Parts: sequence; structure tokens; C-alpha cells
Amino acid sequence: MTTVEDTMNRVLLIDDDTELASLLTELLQYDDFQLDAVHDGQNGLQQALLGQHELVLLDVMLPQLNGFEVLKQLRQQSSVPVIMLTARGEPADRVLGLEHGADDYLPKPFTEAELVARMKAVLRRYQPAQQELGDSLVSAGVEVNIAKQTALWQQQDLQMTSAELAILACLMDNPGQPVDKETLSLKALGRRLMPFDRSVDMHVSHVRKKLAEHLPEVPIKTLRGRGYSWSAEVVRSS
Repeated sequence: MTTVEDTMNRVLLIDDDTELASLLTELLQYDDFQLDAVHDGQNGLQQALLGQHELVLLDVMLPQLNGFEVLKQLRQQSSVPVIMLTARGEPADRVLGLEHGADDYLPKPFTEAELVARMKAVLRRYQPAQQELGDSLVSAGVEVNIAKQTALWQQQDLQMTSAELAILACLMDNPGQPVDKETLSLKALGRRLMPFDRSVDMHVSHVRKKLAEHLPEVPIKTLRGRGYSWSAEVVRSS
């Protein structure tokens, strides 16, 4: 028998603010999210590694292990989507979170509507409709399939986050054509590009690094003032 909980997206909140956790646990259920809360980094990491959650909300300032260390260790074993919760006015925290593999970040304080919008955007690209880019894109030994959420090099998993995979797929889906950062932000983060926002650049940098471990030359070109492009030939396969 299917219960209400079975139809909800299960989310893990790692935050030592117990009042915030209680509030979000109550509020998010109305948006079909089941929230589990852990209040320190070490236990949060252990829970995240169990693979029982579709999304992780991760605070930066945590006892035992801080958010950056949790994310760093989590990314060694899991590509579960992660939204970092950062203090407003701390852009360095946001950059560090992206460097360690966060899919997105949200400055505190935030509204429930803003949080839900970010969560839904991340989950949409991580669990896309089957008809969207259902075919695989193959180029330079790299094979990407958005519907299956896979990025492979010669059948080896490239361990990309959902944001990285979305950016790679967008570039490969437009070979030889410039793709501006605004488009990449909408595709990968589900939001418009904000002034001084380096999120797209950070994600592209991660994609390049992961591809560079296998390819002699990474076919992602920077087009000054225009964005990025995929310079190799791409073949679609069913």
C-alpha cells in the first residue's frame, strides 16, 4: 500500500539550528518534502552516505565537521545533490562550496519560497523527464545521457554532480556553438545568472578537471564575452 510518505522527496538537512530544522520539517511537508534533520557534521555525513535521500541541505558552520569537510568527504563516495546554506555576505563560502562539489548555494536568511524553488530546480535536473535528451550524446570518448543521469568515459563513471552533468550535456548538445552563461545557469542551476555570480564558471572548471583526467585535450573552449563551447564532433545514439 502506497503511503503519503512514499510519494514525498526525502531530504536531509544538516544544520545545528534546531529551531530552523523544526520549522522546515513542518513547512516543507506541504510541498511534498519529507525532511530528516541532523545537527552535526559527522552524523550528517554518515546519514548522507546511506543513500536514502534525494537531496541534502548542508550548512557551513557545523560542530565536529564543518560543511566544507562534510561535502568534500561526501563527494568522494556520492553524487547526491547538495545545496549549501551560507551566511549572507560571505561570497568566499559560496565559492568554496562550489569548489567542493555543491550543486547550488542559498544565503541565509532565506524565505521558504526561495528554498523550495531551489530544491525543486535541483531535483528537476537530477530527475529529468525521460523524454528530455533521452538519447545519449557521444563525443571524444565521452557519453552523456541526461535521462539516465550518467556521464561516462569509455564506460567509466566520471562522477559528475547534477549541475556539472547538466552543463556538459548543454555544451555537447550545441557542438561548435557558443552557449552563454545565462543559458548554462538556467539549465544547470534552474535560475537566472546573478551579477558577480561565478557559479557557472566554477561548475565548468570542475567539468574540465574531471574530463582532463582522461582526455589529452578537453574540448571545452572559453569564448570571451560569449560563454563556452564544445569544440568536438558529437554523435547522438539511442
